[in-house]
Amino acid sequence: MATAMLETLKRIVQETRASTDLDAALNQAVRRIKAATKADVCSIYLTDFARRVHVLRATDGLNPSAVGRTELPLNRGLVGVVLEKVEPLNIDDAPLHPRYQFVSETDETLYHGFLGVPIIHNRKPLGVLVVRHIEPASFEEGDVTFLFTIATQLAAVISTLSSGETFSDETPETETNARFVQGRPGSRGVAMGEIVVVYPAADLEAIPDRPAENPELEQDSFLTAVNAVKEDLKQLEHRMEAHLPTEDRALFQAWILMLESDTLIDGTIRRIGEGNWAPGALRETIGEHAKVFDQMEDEYLRERASDVRDLGRRILTYLQRDQARMMNYPDHCVLVGEEISGIQLAEVPQAKLAGVVSATGSQSSHVAILARAMGVPAVMGAAGLSALKLEGKPAIVDGYRGRIYIAPHPKVWEEYSRLREEDRLLCEQLQQQRDLASETPDGIRIPLYLNTGLMISEMAPVGLEEAAGVGLFRTEMPFMVRDSFPSEAVQTLSYRRILQSFVPRPVTLRTLDIGGDKPLPYFPVKESNPFLGWRGIRISLDHPEIFLTQIRAMLRAAIGLDNLRILLPMISSTTELDEALRLIDRAIDELKEEEHLINRPEIGVMIEVPAAVYQVTEIARRVDFLSVGTNDLTQYLLAVDRNNAHVADLYNEFHPAVLRALVQVMEGAAVYSREVGVCGEMAGNPAATPLLIGMGVQHLSMNASSLLPVKAVVRTCTRGQARSLLKSALQKEDAESIRELTFSELEKMNLGGLVRPGK
Repeated sequence: MATAMLETLKRIVQETRASTDLDAALNQAVRRIKAATKADVCSIYLTDFARRVHVLRATDGLNPSAVGRTELPLNRGLVGVVLEKVEPLNIDDAPLHPRYQFVSETDETLYHGFLGVPIIHNRKPLGVLVVRHIEPASFEEGDVTFLFTIATQLAAVISTLSSGETFSDETPETETNARFVQGRPGSRGVAMGEIVVVYPAADLEAIPDRPAENPELEQDSFLTAVNAVKEDLKQLEHRMEAHLPTEDRALFQAWILMLESDTLIDGTIRRIGEGNWAPGALRETIGEHAKVFDQMEDEYLRERASDVRDLGRRILTYLQRDQARMMNYPDHCVLVGEEISGIQLAEVPQAKLAGVVSATGSQSSHVAILARAMGVPAVMGAAGLSALKLEGKPAIVDGYRGRIYIAPHPKVWEEYSRLREEDRLLCEQLQQQRDLASETPDGIRIPLYLNTGLMISEMAPVGLEEAAGVGLFRTEMPFMVRDSFPSEAVQTLSYRRILQSFVPRPVTLRTLDIGGDKPLPYFPVKESNPFLGWRGIRISLDHPEIFLTQIRAMLRAAIGLDNLRILLPMISSTTELDEALRLIDRAIDELKEEEHLINRPEIGVMIEVPAAVYQVTEIARRVDFLSVGTNDLTQYLLAVDRNNAHVADLYNEFHPAVLRALVQVMEGAAVYSREVGVCGEMAGNPAATPLLIGMGVQHLSMNASSLLPVKAVVRTCTRGQARSLLKSALQKEDAESIRELTFSELEKMNLGGLVRPGK
């Protein structure tokens, strides 16, 4: 493509991406494209599959009054040909084509040359981009290439902006045209209410550098602001006591720990001492701290960047002596924002909070974690929301499908009212599972454990009675909020708190899983491909002093409690495992020589690398138990980064390869009668529970919000039913067929509502 054409392409893309209105973006695009290709007409048709028509949405050259009114049947006309074949159609005389369809209101009989290209976003056809000539002549190859390229760029813009286009008061919505914004499920359930838009209280990025005229005064102001935010958090935590279990209230302690971290306090004070005023020093410190989290591959830890920024904004608010705006929350509040923080969620009176929608974030965001704990439906990552058009409008939040409906048609509202009532009855049914054994009807016990990483410092003991123990405790956070490696004594105290909280129930502490995807501020690791780089056990073995200190701390913390289990992450060979086991034995011997009463705990390995699947028998011979990390294992098996929007849809834990890998793990572990658990998100997915039971998985470990739904499935599904379902699933060739099979099985158990509404 010529340089001039490339520059034109860049300009068109920049202009359309800058637009916040779909029609404005499309009108701008057709004008630019018509001029660039020297065409006589440029038009964009968007496809409405619900109504099975292509709608003329923008044109430069055809009759402008036809925009919005001209509709072509889905499989007819040249536009239909382009979308059917999903490839360009370039012909010199359109009226002579056998599929040509005459449309009188557009005056298109004046035009002969035709070039149409499909507009496709993430495999989903959105419409067709068309240019026309008056004279009978096909378009040049350069025009085809240009149009094809611009269509791929327009697709992303259309996908983003079209989700909000029907929210304007001028756009009527019909019963058959129920539009919604698509996001990701954050918390199951259906919410209906009135939207309240929230936004950041202060803009850190807008703060300039400014000389500190009185560094001591600036430092005092900063510390006063930090203490004020800390008090706010304590008050919010107190308010939430009646609405959150202790486990989830630990989030507030995590935020307070961030406020007290050396990185935040010392970093800001140092910058003030170097001459910057407090707001500027805070901006630099928060930016540096958040960047560390931003660069992590681990989704849970990457989401902590938003918490850091939110705390920074709150400190800045006090520094600026601003008062937070007084919110008037409606009785059924649907909280909507670009990036909602867990603190903003906690500020809403719980009796009024109906649902939550965030344009950014994921299931690992603190706001999603809190929403699940409170039983509030939530949708995350709902890009395309236009906050200016949403305030005060009625909305439906579908936390099952990850959708939000704005000002929906009465029929849609009526249908979701019915679904919400079914949801309420299901919740009552789940509450009846409390304190009951996690046991199948034919007597097979499947203990349900907790995944956590929040109880990480000197805080009140944390207990969750529903869990049989902790199946995965992430030990990274204490390392990440300091400016140096925590000492053995500090780690011992932290681990002791966790072990005491659950004694005599077992607690599985995973050894440090840091690296290129989870760098420490004082131990930076920069790699081009951190996901396959220096991380987990690889760093531990390369730095035995770090590993030995952590193992010694774990062992000392368990003295007299005897409920410790140690889990080794990212094992990819028996050589790594043997070396790690030698170091653990060395730590045990050292502590015994120091006259500590040490018992050797059970040692396990995380199966999360395909290489470990193929050596599972050799690994099982060396350890006491195995724990399958299905999140990483699925990503590695399918070569899919689920946090990459372009390929996230390919990530699927029901993929036949994943199920076969799990079966192979079970078979290998059985050779030495080793216990196998699952600790990835698959363990907390009720649809996967029968499959895992059928495989013979001995225990499952999950987030607290999944305990009751999974227990309901366990108590309903016999081992025989589960094995039969697994046998059928293993005969399927694609993930969607397996998913539908499991969904259907849950519906037969009258538990379909756990995975999709209305069933």
